[in-house]
Amino acid sequence: MNGRSVSAGGTGPRKILLVAHPRRQEATDVAAAVVERLRAAGIEVLVQRDEAAAVNLHQQQGVTLIDGDNPAQGCELVCVLGGDGTILRGAEVSRGSGAPLLGVNLGHVGFLAEAEREDISATVEHIVARSYTVEERMTLEVSAHVNGDPVYSSWALNEVTVEKANRERMLEVVAEIDGRPLTTWGCDGVVVATPTGSTAYAFSAGGPVVWPAVEALLLVPISAHALFARPLVVGPDSHLALEVVPDTLGTGALWCDGRRAVDLPPGARIEVVRSGTAVRLARLSTSPFTDRLVAKFDLNIHGWRGTARLEDAARLQQA
Repeated sequence: MNGRSVSAGGTGPRKILLVAHPRRQEATDVAAAVVERLRAAGIEVLVQRDEAAAVNLHQQQGVTLIDGDNPAQGCELVCVLGGDGTILRGAEVSRGSGAPLLGVNLGHVGFLAEAEREDISATVEHIVARSYTVEERMTLEVSAHVNGDPVYSSWALNEVTVEKANRERMLEVVAEIDGRPLTTWGCDGVVVATPTGSTAYAFSAGGPVVWPAVEALLLVPISAHALFARPLVVGPDSHLALEVVPDTLGTGALWCDGRRAVDLPPGARIEVVRSGTAVRLARLSTSPFTDRLVAKFDLNIHGWRGTARLEDAARLQQA
């Protein structure tokens, strides 16, 4: 399922859910232009009522305000204007609806975005023509228990992290893989990531970059005081668990994609597995993941003498 592409399609009245950064003027301006162009193409634009005023769309012609827990239901696409944080918010409403997510980067790196601000006209044309493919990305299911009682459950596209809550205290965490204990880390935290999340928090913590087509889970300790503290890549069906040592002095917090959190007392057990529900990402190009790495991380490829045409090399360097 991870990285698998399928064709875009659909018939009947066309509806698109628009999600925009609520505190960025550029997002407000771009959103108004996108609405106008989609409306001219006969596409209805839906915006969640509690977000519409923040991006000045609550009175714009061609916008339908909606309520409810499943705003993307019945939509052919969820278009997100913003950085990775806004795209993760879009993933929360698109996951499970069947609607793919198309991100337009208005932030900095924007690794989850498919298009940049300067490409907005071409992006709208792709939407109107349904000229995109859909890629399914693995997500995680997470549950937390205290004394055997469930206290929290959620999901994540990028990563689940168990982090120390007190700056002056490190967290003691026992890592378990497939029902067997691995090691105990005195650390700042532990990241469990998907391949999609390998370029996010897990990357900052020293984890490897994993291609989206690879089906795997990552386990990355953060600033661990231990001889064995290397990042691990395990099978996609592995069952990972993290236990906060009962007599540890530090308290912890569980975060999902850096957006949803719950406090963890000593003795808490966190279990993470691959989810059966993917996030669907709309893709406008067929360029390989290597090109995205070069462009997003501004990697130096000077001196490359590969087999591709010279103009391809120039395109990569200028992306």
